[in-house]
Amino acid sequence: MQLLDGKLVSQAVKNSLKEKIAQLKATGSKTPHLAAILVGSNGASETYVASKVKNCEEIGFKSTLIRLDEAVSEKELMDTIEQLNKDADVDGILVQLPLPKQINEDKIISLINPKKDVDGFHPMSVGKMVQGLPTFIPATPYGIMLMLEHYKIETKGKHAVVIGRSNIVGRPISILLSRNTNPGNCTVTVCHSHTHNLKEICLQADIIVAALGRPGFLTADMVKENVVVIDVGITRVPDASKKSGFSIKGDVDFENVAPKCSYITPVPGGVGLMTIGALLMNTYNACVGE
Repeated sequence: MQLLDGKLVSQAVKNSLKEKIAQLKATGSKTPHLAAILVGSNGASETYVASKVKNCEEIGFKSTLIRLDEAVSEKELMDTIEQLNKDADVDGILVQLPLPKQINEDKIISLINPKKDVDGFHPMSVGKMVQGLPTFIPATPYGIMLMLEHYKIETKGKHAVVIGRSNIVGRPISILLSRNTNPGNCTVTVCHSHTHNLKEICLQADIIVAALGRPGFLTADMVKENVVVIDVGITRVPDASKKSGFSIKGDVDFENVAPKCSYITPVPGGVGLMTIGALLMNTYNACVGE
């Protein structure tokens, strides 16, 4: 069993970007600039955004963090996005989800200029991804693909089972794994809460992507020997033994599943770190027009 180390791979991505940023600065070219909007004070969102800003600084990107009150009106948020759309210095716009209930997330995502949609959620970005055209890919699925590529994991002709059908992870990773690319060329089954015989389907899988947000859901009796397991879950579970009062758990019963795997991602330390690396890649590409 080999761990798919998100820290190692994301650092490799960041080191590559550091070199590219140094080259841009040496030639007097524009530095990539990511603008993040954080609404309210959700603990997990605060952590994610702080990490994104810190990583931007680490590799030499410019970053702007715009904080808005939990009670902000939809119009005020839309006006903020419009200003960033018009700001030629801003290359990437990120609106941290989830948003408060008074705001329509679909409307907000669709308002972002597709050329600055580094989260890859805009309908235009999604449409291009489905057609296999160059576009911004949602950061978590993109990070998974970068990880598979880094470890040279064979995907061609493999049966991949994706548990979860969210627009953020499940749907896009199912499309990416099925595309005629490397990594890719998988036969993909997408499972969800209404899937019958889920255990039997998972037992057929060469690759499993667990992205449903239920701690410890994938158990050892659901996987075959030498399977590749990608755990996207990241849930705060109360834990009195921790100073923070909680532990971070994935969707996989790691302790019992890991011995059966050829490769597996840990939580934390796996896909979450790759998400940020992929976001930085998207921001760089937005700046240089790739």
